[in-house]
Amino acid sequence: MATPTRRRKKATPKTFKAAYDILKANAAELQQQDEPDIDNLMTTVEESIAAYRVCETRINAVQQALDAAFAEDVKSDEVDS
Repeated sequence: MATPTRRRKKATPKTFKAAYDILKANAAELQQQDEPDIDNLMTTVEESIAAYRVCETRINAVQQALDAAFAEDVKSDEVDS
């Protein structure tokens, strides 16, 4: 009987792309399993939550920057009119 392999928890990703790649890989891994890998499930979930938070933070930052840029654009259009 083979002992289950334990995955080491990866460090929290620093970029959106790295975090997104982790989410894609973990989702694909979970979808391809015929039987759930309970031994590594918590590691996968914790890793995915950390990656999701990085993505969410970056998306929110971009949204705020876009909102600010469009607000400035609207203000300058109003002044020019």
